[in-house]
Amino acid sequence: MRQNHETKGGIMLSLSINPRMRSIELSGIRKISNKLGDYPTAINLTVGQPDFPTPDRVKEAAKNALDANQTGYSLNSGLPTLRQAASAYFEKKYGFSYDPLTEVLVTAGASEAMDVTFRTIVEEGDEIILPAPIFAGYDPLIELSGAKAVYLDTTDTEFIPDPKRLEALITPKTKAVVFCSPSNPTGVAIPRETMDELVAVLNKHDIFVVSDEIYSENTFDGEHHSFAQYPELRRKLFLIHGLSKSHSMTGWRVGFLLADVEWMQHASKVHAHGVICANVPAQHAAICALTECADTPADMNAQYIARRELVYDRLVAMGFETVKPTGAFYIFPSIQQFNMPSEQFALQLLDEADIAVVPGSAFTPLGEGFIRISYAYAYDQLEIAMDRLEKWVNDWHTQQDAAKKVKNV
Repeated sequence: MRQNHETKGGIMLSLSINPRMRSIELSGIRKISNKLGDYPTAINLTVGQPDFPTPDRVKEAAKNALDANQTGYSLNSGLPTLRQAASAYFEKKYGFSYDPLTEVLVTAGASEAMDVTFRTIVEEGDEIILPAPIFAGYDPLIELSGAKAVYLDTTDTEFIPDPKRLEALITPKTKAVVFCSPSNPTGVAIPRETMDELVAVLNKHDIFVVSDEIYSENTFDGEHHSFAQYPELRRKLFLIHGLSKSHSMTGWRVGFLLADVEWMQHASKVHAHGVICANVPAQHAAICALTECADTPADMNAQYIARRELVYDRLVAMGFETVKPTGAFYIFPSIQQFNMPSEQFALQLLDEADIAVVPGSAFTPLGEGFIRISYAYAYDQLEIAMDRLEKWVNDWHTQQDAAKKVKNV
């Protein structure tokens, strides 16, 4: 529909934008965090960003690249040395192998890897299955690609996708299934036994598998299990990865897309026309992260685990129904007892308790009735936040009890 009619030189002009953009909204994560300027003393538990500095050696590698004037374009797919480092890193750690020259693409963060994947495989009218609640960034990319998201409800299976439910959702229109494990926003990782069952289902159908494993290095209980470890999925798998979470490099924007050469030759074209190449000094830094800073994730995880225990124990003591996360740095408690929409809950909590959390509705409609708390923040700040939350919860219950007494008089 054309809008904003204007006249120039007697000629009527019609200016319009992609109509799909009109239904795309700002992320629910940013809706809350953008309000924090009005709450200078609020504790921000919204953004999934490690509070650790990027390792010094990584920063030094970027400085050295700048000093050496390594500031021009790299090959579209990324520095060969970085692709080799990424391929070797994943093969050593998880046992799967991708050709660094033809099956590894360096992207501008994992988000661009996801965008490239959808723009490579999606056709108008396709359906993409999302186990939900799930990260807020997938839905808009799916919609802009002309596809439709179909949600696999995990709210009553402790946020673990059920293989039978998955199979029931697969239709001739299904193009792909997206997984995020460990999960944003729930922090839950898919157990190996369930992954085996999911793979058995996926192997029966001619559909793509998109696995976002950006939090694989932030696995707390046991080892991370990757869909790339299943040879039967090799040809249909797109693996999304990056260094934002594992090495505290969110702003560096270095991600990886790994896929069979048959699909990568086309994905590389999408990437080349979109961004040409990833930031080159950051690529040099990424080489150092993968080759010299292998212990960085474990060092951060030790603190994340302590923070998880604090937040989980405090939430349970306050009466929140909460699934204990096994990875990432998020927890996704139910707020159904408060009988209000999650966005209202988040805004009220910000206004009355000086705590910023993300409404669960930001993570597909199935996230309604929950909130996401990021514990990628200092332990002492989390303690203060939990104290504030406990006081707010106690005050809320006191108000509800008082209202009931008035009603019964």
